[in-house]
Amino acid sequence: MAITITDAAAQRVRTFLNNRGKGLGLRLGVKTSGCSGMAYVLEFVDELSEGDQVFEHDDVKVVVDSKSLVYLDGTQLDFAKEGLNEGFKFTNPNAEGECGCGESFNV
Repeated sequence: MAITITDAAAQRVRTFLNNRGKGLGLRLGVKTSGCSGMAYVLEFVDELSEGDQVFEHDDVKVVVDSKSLVYLDGTQLDFAKEGLNEGFKFTNPNAEGECGCGESFNV
């Protein structure tokens, strides 16, 4: 099981953590929400919890709990700027569909 992170996403996470002044990395998870059933959750991690899996790229850690990893295995986290919009993008091979706004997915 693995989560990958692009150079652009790693740089953005590193910038967030430096501005914040603390943190081990970024937690990637899922929650029940949205019109398609599941939504991605991103938050800072200050300490690891039991069952957390840690994936690292260029000294940036992405932490995923074991329940979320089932839905996120193989996902690539990227960061992109498109015109005036910027944000993290998820390429999840487990997602069978997404809502029109891209905020939620189903498996």
